[in-house]
Amino acid sequence: MSKIRSMSLTTRIMIGMLLGVAVGFIFQAILAGEDDYLIPLGLFSLPIKGFFVDGLFHIGGQIFIASLKMLVVPLVFVSLVCGTCSLSDPKKLGRLGGKSIGLYLLTTAIAITVAISLALLVNPGEGINLPSEATYSAKEAPTLAQVIIGMFPTNPIDAMASGNMLQVIVFALLFGIAMALSGSAGKRVATVFEDLNTVILKLVTLLMNVAPYGVFCLMAKLFTTIELNLIVSLAKYFGVVVAALFIHAFINYTLLLKFLTGLNPIIFLKKMKHACLFAFSTSSSSATMPITLETATKKLGANNSVASFTIPLGATINMDGTAIMQGVATVFIAQVFSVDLTISDYLMVILTATLASVGTAGVPGVGLIMLAMVLNQVGLPVEGIAIIIGVDRLLDMTRTAVNVTGDCMVTCVVAKSEGQLDEKIFNDPNAAKDLEDYHKSAE
Repeated sequence: MSKIRSMSLTTRIMIGMLLGVAVGFIFQAILAGEDDYLIPLGLFSLPIKGFFVDGLFHIGGQIFIASLKMLVVPLVFVSLVCGTCSLSDPKKLGRLGGKSIGLYLLTTAIAITVAISLALLVNPGEGINLPSEATYSAKEAPTLAQVIIGMFPTNPIDAMASGNMLQVIVFALLFGIAMALSGSAGKRVATVFEDLNTVILKLVTLLMNVAPYGVFCLMAKLFTTIELNLIVSLAKYFGVVVAALFIHAFINYTLLLKFLTGLNPIIFLKKMKHACLFAFSTSSSSATMPITLETATKKLGANNSVASFTIPLGATINMDGTAIMQGVATVFIAQVFSVDLTISDYLMVILTATLASVGTAGVPGVGLIMLAMVLNQVGLPVEGIAIIIGVDRLLDMTRTAVNVTGDCMVTCVVAKSEGQLDEKIFNDPNAAKDLEDYHKSAE
């Protein structure tokens, strides 16, 4: 037991996933088309489908899904307020804040647009028809005016209770800005929200620690009845997400960097190697923040006055990788459950995921919580998360590396526009080498 606890969360989730798949296939082979099978245990017997599949596995999986949905509103609201109220300096609020937030939202919108486009091109879930307890009824597309008006809540408490995330996000942004402009009173309230944020992130951590068991239950139930074509589609889903991540990191980011700053993208990508590897291993933008800040200042030449603002802000609101996963997953789940989404639905996904990325904290597993919110926004069954959750952990590691790359790209752009980027350091290959040698000697 102590050896299991000492394993990384990634390892434990992978073990839970593999065991769930194995148990699912074993039960599938035992059932072999039968309604149920009784396992003899002396004086009594246990039905595989009745006790395990529809009993333990169903209960465990649904509790895990419910826990993910439970955290959506408090996580988004508190983390958004904390991120917004950190813009305490009026000059930074108007200049650095505008540039940084604008760039982060732009890259996120580009990311999810690329993801949805690529997914619609490949159609990873086409031809799969799974039954769902959730129902979907096509709604009349609202006008642009209705969408904009509907983003502003008349009752923020009611918006939180009903899970209207667009209204929650707008209220959190306005509340955070008001706190930043309220002087000492705002600082006192900000302290309370920082403590709340710490507690909520600890709650996320606790949930992620039981994730291996939730993943096991979900996978075991799923693979008891899964068909081969769904496994092939899952592999296609994984490939589409990875392809979209690589396109965004190596094409979108480099083009934006070159167009907005004139800096060499190849040098930038080379100097991001260490931070990306750390981000990949931790699956957390927050845990990688010290390395990211060090990379931005000592390798890329951004002044600390800019980097110390954009990097923490990016760790909170720049979730391009998560947005890519949400875009592909939305298309995949819609195709798996044979739900036809309209253009207005996809535009709503782009808008919702872009704004939701602002409230996505940089900790492992939060992307699933955000995905539950995006699926609800367009009326898709949240149960679809069970299909992709098995491979999400590995994708989480990859998209965190993309997020960190985006943080540093935006930092370079903002620093360059403010005249706070030392291009000698940026172009100096020894700046990266000396820093890596320092870390090796420290080890």
